[in-house]
Amino acid sequence: MTDTATTTLSSKGQVVIPEEIRVRLGLKAGAQFVVVGDRDVVIFKVLEPPALAEFATLTARARRAARQAGRKRADVAKAVKKVRRGA
Repeated sequence: MTDTATTTLSSKGQVVIPEEIRVRLGLKAGAQFVVVGDRDVVIFKVLEPPALAEFATLTARARRAARQAGRKRADVAKAVKKVRRGA
Protein backbone atom coordinates (compact mmCIF):
# COMPACT_ATOMS: atom_id res chain seq x y z
CA MET A 1 0.00 0.00 0.00
CA THR A 2 1.34 3.42 -0.92
CA ASP A 3 0.59 6.46 1.20
CA THR A 4 0.86 9.93 -0.25
CA ALA A 5 1.19 13.20 1.61
CA THR A 6 2.61 16.64 1.07
CA THR A 7 5.46 18.26 2.92
CA THR A 8 7.57 21.40 2.62
CA LEU A 9 11.30 21.95 2.26
CA SER A 10 12.59 24.22 5.03
CA SER A 11 15.10 27.05 4.57
CA LYS A 12 17.70 24.66 6.04
CA GLY A 13 16.94 22.00 3.41
CA GLN A 14 15.02 19.78 5.82
CA VAL A 15 11.97 17.75 4.87
CA VAL A 16 9.48 16.32 7.38
CA ILE A 17 8.31 12.80 6.62
CA PRO A 18 4.63 12.73 7.62
CA GLU A 19 3.84 10.82 10.83
CA GLU A 20 1.59 8.20 9.22
CA ILE A 21 4.40 7.22 6.84
CA ARG A 22 7.04 7.20 9.62
CA VAL A 23 4.82 4.95 11.74
CA ARG A 24 3.99 2.55 8.89
CA LEU A 25 7.66 2.22 7.94
CA GLY A 26 8.88 2.09 11.54
CA LEU A 27 11.20 5.08 11.05
CA LYS A 28 12.84 6.45 14.18
CA ALA A 29 14.98 9.54 14.82
CA GLY A 30 18.45 8.98 13.40
CA ALA A 31 17.28 6.78 10.50
CA GLN A 32 19.60 7.16 7.53
CA PHE A 33 18.68 7.33 3.86
CA VAL A 34 20.23 7.28 0.43
CA VAL A 35 18.77 10.20 -1.52
CA VAL A 36 18.51 10.05 -5.30
CA GLY A 37 17.39 13.02 -7.39
CA ASP A 38 16.55 12.97 -11.08
CA ARG A 39 14.81 15.91 -12.74
CA ASP A 40 11.69 16.50 -10.62
CA VAL A 41 11.84 13.20 -8.68
CA VAL A 42 13.48 12.72 -5.27
CA ILE A 43 13.65 9.22 -3.78
CA PHE A 44 14.57 8.43 -0.17
CA LYS A 45 15.70 4.83 0.43
CA VAL A 46 16.09 3.72 4.04
CA LEU A 47 19.56 2.38 4.86
CA GLU A 48 19.54 -0.61 7.15
CA PRO A 49 22.67 -2.21 8.58
CA PRO A 50 23.22 -5.76 7.38
CA ALA A 51 22.31 -8.60 9.68
CA LEU A 52 25.29 -10.04 11.53
CA ALA A 53 24.91 -13.34 9.63
CA GLU A 54 25.01 -11.44 6.33
CA PHE A 55 28.13 -9.55 7.44
CA ALA A 56 29.84 -12.83 8.35
CA THR A 57 29.05 -14.21 4.88
CA LEU A 58 30.48 -11.11 3.19
CA THR A 59 33.62 -11.26 5.35
CA ALA A 60 34.15 -14.93 4.49
CA ARG A 61 33.80 -14.19 0.76
CA ALA A 62 36.29 -11.31 1.01
CA ARG A 63 38.80 -13.49 2.86
CA ARG A 64 38.46 -16.27 0.26
CA ALA A 65 39.01 -13.78 -2.56
CA ALA A 66 42.08 -12.35 -0.80
CA ARG A 67 43.57 -15.82 -0.32
CA GLN A 68 42.94 -16.67 -4.00
CA ALA A 69 44.69 -13.41 -4.96
CA GLY A 70 47.65 -14.36 -2.77
CA ARG A 71 47.13 -11.54 -0.26
CA LYS A 72 48.26 -11.82 3.35
CA ARG A 73 47.38 -9.90 6.52
CA ALA A 74 50.73 -8.14 6.30
CA ASP A 75 49.72 -6.81 2.86
CA VAL A 76 46.64 -5.18 4.38
CA ALA A 77 48.61 -3.61 7.22
CA LYS A 78 51.18 -2.30 4.72
CA ALA A 79 48.47 -0.80 2.50
CA VAL A 80 46.77 0.92 5.46
CA LYS A 81 50.08 2.35 6.62
CA LYS A 82 50.81 3.65 3.11
CA VAL A 83 47.43 5.36 2.82
CA ARG A 84 47.74 6.93 6.28
CA ARG A 85 51.12 8.36 5.30
CA GLY A 86 49.54 9.84 2.18
CA ALA A 87 52.07 8.09 -0.03
